Amino acid sequence: MQAYYNEFDPFAAKWLMNLVKANKIMSGIVDHRSILDLEPGSLVPAMQMFGVIRAHFFAGIGGWDLALQLAGWPEDAEVWTGSPPCQPFSDIGKRKGKDDERHLLPKWLDLVREAKPYCIFGEQVEAAIRYGWLDDLYDAMEAEGYACWAVVLPACSVGAPHIRHRLFFACFRMGDISSTGLERHSGYEDKIRDALKSGSTPKASSQLDRRLADSDSHINQADSRRGCGKAPSKARDDIGGGGVANGRDGLSNSIVSQWGSPDWLGCRDQKLRPVQSGTFPVADGVPGRVGRIRAYGNAIVPQVAAIFIRQTMKFLTSEEG
Repeated sequence: MQAYYNEFDPFAAKWLMNLVKANKIMSGIVDHRSILDLEPGSLVPAMQMFGVIRAHFFAGIGGWDLALQLAGWPEDAEVWTGSPPCQPFSDIGKRKGKDDERHLLPKWLDLVREAKPYCIFGEQVEAAIRYGWLDDLYDAMEAEGYACWAVVLPACSVGAPHIRHRLFFACFRMGDISSTGLERHSGYEDKIRDALKSGSTPKASSQLDRRLADSDSHINQADSRRGCGKAPSKARDDIGGGGVANGRDGLSNSIVSQWGSPDWLGCRDQKLRPVQSGTFPVADGVPGRVGRIRAYGNAIVPQVAAIFIRQTMKFLTSEEG
């Protein structure tokens, strides 16, 4: 069993290869071709020949594979993921919508129609909803015999100090749907149910899993020339600084402590805002800094995706599902 990762950005593709080599994500093939160059009639048979069980399109830096790990998704259960480009629909972009050449959902759906994977998870910016993006997805997937559902979740739901609303969606092939719910299909529901009952899903540490950003380099995180440093004690207390849970919004110590000792960026409005440790300096002096910023900016928050996946698993394996 292995995974297939498709990511055309050279920096992110190299990052993926390093993560595979370091066993941080499932071992597999990193394909750096554009999705526009992928032909369903040749790609899908090749994936089947090489025993690909997971396929990640628009893979970024591997956030979806990590999310599957955190949620306890069985390694031998077939799943595809995809986060099609958000630029056509983002509020800070040109907002050309489906007229933008970067609107790649139709191309991805061509691959889905050919392979008909058992399960699909994905993500898009919330703003895409008003462009009819989600309607198009539902229409296409339901026409292929899939059940679909979606929800908008923010990054702050797992303790991150920013909102970052994202649309998460799931599609399951309904080959054996009945009035009582999703019937067993190729044994995958049994595997999911066993994983949930065994309690074998990975537990988050006091520092939320940051394996995707791990680096062997040691960066000076107190570069005062860039306006970064530690925040005043009051600001740290506001987000549960020092690893002491303050109970705000019901966040547990294990979540709040992720941002207990962050770096702080001085902004133009004279306010300090927290950023995750290890991302400084963001102005100059770090080889490949542009690639890093692009990779971070386009990546999903795996911990949020993991919550969505796990709740989906519970729904599929419930008696009432």
